[in-house]
Amino acid sequence: MKATFKIWRSDPGTQGSGGYQDYSTEISEGMVVLDAVHRIQAEQAQDLAVRWNCKAGKCGSCSAEINGRPKLMCMCRLNTLDLNEPVTVEPMRTFPLIKDLVTDVSWNFRKKKTIQKFTPRPADAADGTWRMAQRDIDRVQEYRKCIECFLCQDVCHVLRDHGKHEEFIGPRLLVYAAALETNPIDTADRVPALKEQHGIGFCNITKCCTKVCPEHIHITDNAIIPLKERVVDRFYDPVARLLRVFQ
Repeated sequence: MKATFKIWRSDPGTQGSGGYQDYSTEISEGMVVLDAVHRIQAEQAQDLAVRWNCKAGKCGSCSAEINGRPKLMCMCRLNTLDLNEPVTVEPMRTFPLIKDLVTDVSWNFRKKKTIQKFTPRPADAADGTWRMAQRDIDRVQEYRKCIECFLCQDVCHVLRDHGKHEEFIGPRLLVYAAALETNPIDTADRVPALKEQHGIGFCNITKCCTKVCPEHIHITDNAIIPLKERVVDRFYDPVARLLRVFQ
């Protein structure tokens, strides 16, 4: 069986410009979009740029937009798509284009450095270890599942549609901040920075980031909303503000 793929190709030497090019290729049972892209690359377009690594949904390298929806190419099976129509494959729109399907995601790593680092309290025992409740360990484990594919950053309308890259750190980095803030060993206070520097107020909890997460992290409910609650309690709760006056 053959299927048609409309793949974004960038114009060499021209930043941000390009267009879709149609490729028809043989597909077989069990193939994913990345398989088809690799076949096209091998047989028809040797200069097609595509980033990938593990092909197992664990490295986060092959993020793209398939039929307009952010997905991992290695986890999007062709039998879940309507192959009677061309399958559109394009790079993530939120980040600068390097070439074809490859984008520059280095902004995420630069922004991550602005979040205050893990600051542990003194050890609980003489051997330098800490004691933690199992419920606290379980809560932090969900955040640690993130593979930094940045699909949540790509779909976030604050970054994608409004370009608030300087004012807002995005859902991925709010998950990272939540992992630090909910760690009972950590002593740092990131709440003022979340409000002022990291722009948590820009998020209006549409849950679009949660919907595209390949690791099924409850980004909105378990990370962003609890952080928002900490900001509200600190800066907007009238009772808490009154109590601080008399402290």
